[in-house]
Amino acid sequence: MVPGGYAWWYLDALSDDGQHGLAIIVFLGSVFSPYYAWSGRRDPLDHCAVNAALYGPRDHLWAMTERGRRSLVRERRSLAIGASAISWDGSAFRIALDEISVPLPRRIRGSVRVDPLGVNPEPFALDSRGRHLWRPIAPCARVSVDFQAPDLRWSGKGYLDMNLGREPLEAGFHDWAWSRAVLDDGAAILYDAKRRDDAPLSLALRFDKSGRYERADAPRRAKLPLTRWRLPRATRSQDGEAAIVRELEDAPFYSRSLVSNRLFGAPALCMHESLSLDRFRNPIVRLMLPFRMPRRAN
Repeated sequence: MVPGGYAWWYLDALSDDGQHGLAIIVFLGSVFSPYYAWSGRRDPLDHCAVNAALYGPRDHLWAMTERGRRSLVRERRSLAIGASAISWDGSAFRIALDEISVPLPRRIRGSVRVDPLGVNPEPFALDSRGRHLWRPIAPCARVSVDFQAPDLRWSGKGYLDMNLGREPLEAGFHDWAWSRAVLDDGAAILYDAKRRDDAPLSLALRFDKSGRYERADAPRRAKLPLTRWRLPRATRSQDGEAAIVRELEDAPFYSRSLVSNRLFGAPALCMHESLSLDRFRNPIVRLMLPFRMPRRAN
C-alpha cells in the first residue's frame, strides 16, 4: 500500500425478524483515523482497525480500536488485526471478532459467516483518475451470527464490499451518500458523491442474486432530515419520498440509518450512509475522535 492509501472491507446485515443488525468494517490505513492523519499518513499498515457495531432492540455496542503494524498479519486468504480476523475459504467469508466496546467497556466476541449468493468480480472507479475503487463483492448474501459476548445468535440478509484508495479519502471527495436495499430478485445500490476535481458521481445499480448487474437511471432525489449534528443527508426514491426508520449511528461527519423508500416499483428498506469529508477535515472534529477510536500499540 502506498503512503496515504487505504483499504477496507465492509459488511452489514439485518436479521430475518428485523430485531437485530450489525456492521463490521476492517480497515488498513484507517481512513477516519486521527492518528493516521496526524502521522502524515506515511505508513498505512501502522494504522489498522476493526470496527464492529451491533444493533439490537434495546442495546447498541460499538468498538473501534486502532492498532499498529505489529498487530497485523496478512496472508493470501486471511487478514488478522489483533485478536480479530477475516478469511475466505473459497465459498464463505468468516469473521472472528474479539473487541472491546467504547465508551463503556464490554467485550464483543463471536463469529460471523457470510455466504454470498453470487460474487461480483468488477470494481468501480469512484473518481476519474481511478485512485478510489469500490467493489460490491457480495451484493446479496446470507449472514449467520454466533456471539458469546453478548449472548446472541441470528441469521439474515447481508451485503459485503471493499474500497481501495491511493490517496486520502478527503482528497477525492467533499461528501457522499450511499445505500443498499434487498429486492425480491436481488439488490439495489445507490451511490452519490461530490468529487473535488470532477463532476458529481451518481450510480444506480441493480444486482441479481448471482452478482450480475445492470445500470439504471438514478431515481429522484429525496431529502432526509438533518442529523442531531446537523449533518445534511439525502437519498433517492422513485416517488421522491423517503423516511428514516431507525437511526443507527450519528457522528459529527457521518451517519448510518435505516431508510424506507421506493425502488424499481416496490417499497424498499435501505441501509443508508451519509459522509461529509469536509467536516472530517476539520481539526476540531479530529480532536473528538479518540473518544470513540482509541489506539493501542499492539
